[in-house]
Order: sequence, then C-alpha cells, then structure tokens
Amino acid sequence: MPGAVTVRSAEIVRIARGWIGTPYLHRASLRGAGCDCLGLLRGVWREVYGEEPATLPDYRPDWGDYSGDEALMNGLARHLLPDDAGLHPGQVLLFRMRPRAVAKHLGIVSAAGDAPTFIHAYDRHGVVESPLPVPWRRRIAARFRFPD
Repeated sequence: MPGAVTVRSAEIVRIARGWIGTPYLHRASLRGAGCDCLGLLRGVWREVYGEEPATLPDYRPDWGDYSGDEALMNGLARHLLPDDAGLHPGQVLLFRMRPRAVAKHLGIVSAAGDAPTFIHAYDRHGVVESPLPVPWRRRIAARFRFPD
C-alpha cells in the first residue's frame, strides 16, 4: 500500500543505509568503492531484484542542465512505479535542483514524520543520510516506489 511502511520499504532503507560512507564517483555503482545518486539507486535495485533492468546511456553530473530532456525522470518512470503518497520510507525522490532545470538528483526516503530524512550521494560528500527540510522538499519533481 503506498504510504505505508512495508517489509519491502524497510528492506530498501536497510540496504540504502548500507551504502552510507561510499565515496562519490560519477557513474559508479559499487558499495564502499564509489557511486553517484543514480548509482546508489542502481545498487539498491541490484540487491533487491538482481540484474539491472537497462543499460544506462552516458550522462553528465550537471544540476544546471536546462535542455528540457528529462531522461532521468523518463527512465525512472519505465522501471519504478509513480508514488504520489506523502513521504514514506523507501520512496524514491527525484529533485530539480534549480528552477526550470532538468531533474537530476535522487534520494531514498529513510524516515518520515516530523523529522524526515533521505539517503543520497553527492560530490564531496559521498553517500549520506540527510535531513529533508522544506527547502529540499520544494525541489521534489517526482516520487516513485520500487515495484512489489
């Protein structure tokens, strides 16, 4: 049920937390060695389902991309399920880091409620669990959940 903490969502959060401390490395997806935000999601997918569902095209780490090509959002929509429920653990968030820019940052909600948090990877920080205050929530462009 969307919005509810399920065994699957608890498993996703547990797996994502296992990636905390992994250094940031653009296009990588190897726990403990390096990953970017998409690499974190790919790694969680592999631990839950096995093989990744698609080969990725090349992509740039540019949060200021104004091309209008929402490749990441379209790719997520092909493999994940839309989830318009309120924040809940295990939910995948896609962020638009600048107004009118392409949405290019991902995170996984790790806690909801009064003090929500999410797990994500970004340059100079690696994989971290961060608070999800209102300024971050305003940047959410789409919400997804892993298939059952």
